[in-house]
Amino acid sequence: MKRRSLIKGLGAAVIAPSLSFTGPKKIKEPLLRVAHITDVHLKDDLDAPKKFERCLHHIQQHSPKVDLILNGGDIVFDMNKEKLSNIDAQWKLMESMMTSENNIPVKYCLGNHDVWWNEGSKDDVFYGKKYSLDRLELVKPYYSFSQNGWKFIILDSTHQDIDDTWYIGKLGDKQMQWLTSELKNTSEKTPILIMSHIPILTSVLMIQDNVVNRWEFFGGDMHTDCAQLTNLFYQYPNVKLCLSGHIHMRDKVVYNDVTYICDGAVSGAWWNGIRRQTKPGYGLIDLYADGSFSESYINY
Repeated sequence: MKRRSLIKGLGAAVIAPSLSFTGPKKIKEPLLRVAHITDVHLKDDLDAPKKFERCLHHIQQHSPKVDLILNGGDIVFDMNKEKLSNIDAQWKLMESMMTSENNIPVKYCLGNHDVWWNEGSKDDVFYGKKYSLDRLELVKPYYSFSQNGWKFIILDSTHQDIDDTWYIGKLGDKQMQWLTSELKNTSEKTPILIMSHIPILTSVLMIQDNVVNRWEFFGGDMHTDCAQLTNLFYQYPNVKLCLSGHIHMRDKVVYNDVTYICDGAVSGAWWNGIRRQTKPGYGLIDLYADGSFSESYINY
């Protein structure tokens, strides 16, 4: 009986101090909730407007509510080699839907399908990215802004290749200098989220059919300057998260403490179902004051 009492007493002695130092567990509240939509490819076909409306409504039903939508590019179905009348119709549909079906602020990034690369129209005032920039009321295709303690950097990752017949993922010297300056002039205490259309770093390119003894990646599938960018981010530990789309497949890569998320497309397989194993959807991200975040992929 004495031994049993002694053990009981020791148990109380061990447990009591821990009880005395614990209080109610604090729940970390996000500073900002963001929805990342990409590759909408909107046009008045394939029931796309009704499906996109469903997506927008789904985003607006979350609790806590979504504070900001990041649109990662390929906003309209396709501007490449199209007539301006077709392009006008796609953009008018997008603008109409964003006005009537959405009440959340949106920041945009250009995708490769948001660029007018009709070879016969190089002398037209709208050739290249100007048309889309005018519709979005943007001065440049890359920019930054701050909100709720986080800094957001929107990149322009789509550029014509040297032969003018295809596009590649890169920043170019001028934009790389601008990005370097943006990172350098941002307080190290400010967490940074970067969005591009083409992935800076992704693993899904390895999911290929009929691979024999090597993989082949096209310069338009991932940033060709990814080594330069990852080296740059290594110098700035406050770069926390890089978002992209373009591939219509979902993956997450963590490299040197930077998380690279390629979210699936709102349009799925271009409004024809599932792209491999990734269903149509969007990313939902909660951003916290300490630079951490939580995220999930939502099938709407």
